[in-house]
Order: sequence, then C-alpha cells, then structure tokens
Amino acid sequence: MKLPVTIHQVRLGSTEFKVIRPARPLVHAVLVDRDRHLDAYLDHEAAERVGGLWTLAASSPRSLVHLPMRGNRGPSHGLPEDGARQLDLVLLHHSLQFAPSRWKEVRGRLGPGRPQTVTLPDPGHTPEAIDPDARHHRENRDLFHQHLHAETLFMTGSAKVFRDTTRHFFDVARNGPGYVPVHPSYPHFCTELHSNDGVLGDAREIHIEYCDQWNS
Repeated sequence: MKLPVTIHQVRLGSTEFKVIRPARPLVHAVLVDRDRHLDAYLDHEAAERVGGLWTLAASSPRSLVHLPMRGNRGPSHGLPEDGARQLDLVLLHHSLQFAPSRWKEVRGRLGPGRPQTVTLPDPGHTPEAIDPDARHHRENRDLFHQHLHAETLFMTGSAKVFRDTTRHFFDVARNGPGYVPVHPSYPHFCTELHSNDGVLGDAREIHIEYCDQWNS
C-alpha cells in the first residue's frame, strides 16, 4: 500500500518534534465526541487511508501522526446530538512521552511540510495472533490511553496495539461498500474498539461506521 504523506519538523526550545500528516485532506472522515464514547464516520477511501496511518503509527515510534478532520462536514444522515463536538486525531507511541498541552503550539508551526510516499504492508496481511486471555492480564501494557486537548483526541499506545487494531479500518473499507446497498432496511456497517477487547486502558470505546452519503 502506497500512502502519500507530508513530514513536518517543529522545534520548541531544545526539543524537535516530527509530525506526519496525510498529503491530501481526509474529506469524508469525522470523529465525534459523544461524552461516554466516540464515533468515527468514514467512507471507503477515508477508512483505507486511516488504516494506513494507523499502521504507520505502529512503525513510527518517534513521530506524531496527525489526522486533521474536525472541520469536515458530516455524513448525510446527520450528527444527532446538537452541538456534538468534532475532533482531530493524533496517534503516538507511548515512549514518546509527548505532553498534549504542547500540541496547540506544535500544530501552529507545522507549515506545508515535505511530501513523501511511504510503503506499508498489504492491508490483507494478518497481524500476529492476539491472545484474548493475555489481553486482560494485569501486566498487559499493550493498551490505548486517550487524552483530549485543543479539540484533538490523542491515542497513545504501543506498536503492537496499533498493529492489532488497524484491521478495524480495513474491515470497514473492504466490507462497508458492499454491505450497505444490499441492506436498504438497515444500511449500517460498523466495527468497534470495545472495552471487552482488552485494548483500551484509560480510553473510551470508539464506534467506527461506514458512510457512503455525505453532505457536500
């Protein structure tokens, strides 16, 4: 899989940060804060590209992977709650120990960046088998943690947990477009980062839904 991105280097004092963003806007992608959980709405292309960026986060432990989407229009079926808050997304490895409070300043200095195309594993590649029992052991450190700052959700995790969960987005990209047309009475194809999966630490569930109709 070829993924066009832009690479940004930002220096704050003595510290330099590397930020990776998609080269083209993720137009049909929305992340909504529902208070108790989060909802992601994606079309086919956005789901595939988010899956690619999720995969990239697993192999880029020294980078912040930034997915700007909070200004996007929502799917045509609407966002039910009045004033539902839309968010950007940042994916990062826990070893980076980045303080979200610094994000607004980093974001303000990003600039156009340097274009680059990265080659990722085939989306059909199956990650190493997940031991569901091990996921729930107290010593399991392959968990996502979330922080919210400056209208941005920070998903912090290990390389393993990013690798293990990227399949959700490729599942939506692969199966959503074929499912919706043949189920007109309930055209809802979704998956979820669920609390029972053993991948969420201090983090809310994320419901990921395929949408083929969007507001222009």
